[in-house]
Amino acid sequence: MRDFRFDGEITISVTNGWINEIEDLPRLLRGAVKGLDNKQLDTPYRSGGWTVRQVIHHLTDSHMNAYVRFKLALTEEKPVIKPYDEAKWAELSDYKLPIDISLSLLEALHKRWTNLLRNLSPSDMEKIFIHPDSGEVSVGKNIGIYAWHGRHHLAHITSLCNRQGW
Repeated sequence: MRDFRFDGEITISVTNGWINEIEDLPRLLRGAVKGLDNKQLDTPYRSGGWTVRQVIHHLTDSHMNAYVRFKLALTEEKPVIKPYDEAKWAELSDYKLPIDISLSLLEALHKRWTNLLRNLSPSDMEKIFIHPDSGEVSVGKNIGIYAWHGRHHLAHITSLCNRQGW
């Protein structure tokens, strides 16, 4: 994630806070879109940006990829992960499906994911994967990246709703 920044020490307390944010995202996301109609869901959060519907489907796709990356880092020695073209994924037909499909998938995924994260050892936090564009990424840092990622896209949706008075 290009915009994630954290200059402090990645401690157990810090990662526990990030894990809590990952755990809370599905509930917060569901609350943010509750009552939105199809026209609202198909409104871009900014000019040239994704629609609310696309953001929800993107979060699910991105977090599924992240979950797999964590498992690879935990079970292989410095695996090289495969990036994907998220903009092209957002153009595929499944991004037009009802949002409840992705919200339900995200809820189940985050239950498994946070269980995995809460049971990591300190040495697990130091394990890494290699991203072809970003280089080495530790498990601990990646927890922060995805806590930020959820907050980032949730803010896209809540800011749009606030601006539109929804």
